[in-house]
Amino acid sequence: MTDEKVRDFRRSIKIALFVTAFFFFVEVAGGLLSGSLALLSDAGHMFSDLLALILSFGAMTLALQLPTKERTYGYHRGEIFAAFINSLLLIGVSFGILWEAYHRLLNPAPVDGGLMLIVACIGLAANVFIVFLLYGSHNLNVRSAFLHVVGDTISSFAVIVAALWISFTGQVMADPILSGIIAILIMISAARIFRETIIILLQFTPQSVDFDAVVADMISVNGVKGVHNVHLWSLCSDINVLDAHVYSCESDMGRNEQIKQEIKERLKKYRILHSTLEFECDECRDCALVEEIREHTD
Repeated sequence: MTDEKVRDFRRSIKIALFVTAFFFFVEVAGGLLSGSLALLSDAGHMFSDLLALILSFGAMTLALQLPTKERTYGYHRGEIFAAFINSLLLIGVSFGILWEAYHRLLNPAPVDGGLMLIVACIGLAANVFIVFLLYGSHNLNVRSAFLHVVGDTISSFAVIVAALWISFTGQVMADPILSGIIAILIMISAARIFRETIIILLQFTPQSVDFDAVVADMISVNGVKGVHNVHLWSLCSDINVLDAHVYSCESDMGRNEQIKQEIKERLKKYRILHSTLEFECDECRDCALVEEIREHTD
């Protein structure tokens, strides 16, 4: 992602921060006045949105800092830590909602369906606006914040349905039941983000990249006899990194430079923006060779 696009989303996140903070207090007040756990659960979800947006904005600001001698990759990993913390916060909020919903099922409390409906409609409008602001980013950090808000949008809509049900039937049990459903939705989205951040932090091969296809593309470059000792991981959600040994019989340094540039150009389609290629005239025997790929391309 270019700096310009990053700054665009930083502006969107900044606007979303103020909108979310305002409507969080509206939902808390509405939940307390109406006695609706579902509305308070939605406010809890909105509070996690607020924290997510704060972390995302901070991480994106740090990511714009230039690399230094001490931090040669800059702060790109900051966004991954932010997404990781966001996912843990969401899981914690989910368990809290489920616990309270359980007690509400045992001891139903009166709910003002009319007030609940008005506040839920306001919350839904705010969430839809924020979803529009954050839509379209491939950045894991922004996407984690986006998923927070999408989940909150769904829960706001569900709260409206519950408010209508309570208003027309008087059955307040819909409130804790809905709260539990919201909590489960939150937990599912949190688990997905948690898994993606763990994959990046442990430097596993990116899920969106076909390892075999990458190696096959490298080997198919004219002059390349083999590729081994390949390490492929993500620095952050926008930047993949690769290290590899390239076996080439070319003795001309200029020709090897052409091969290197061709490989780097092919790697761009896999969003591999940083690559370190070590050329060898003899294959090192202590490295694991990618024989399956070589046999497939011969």
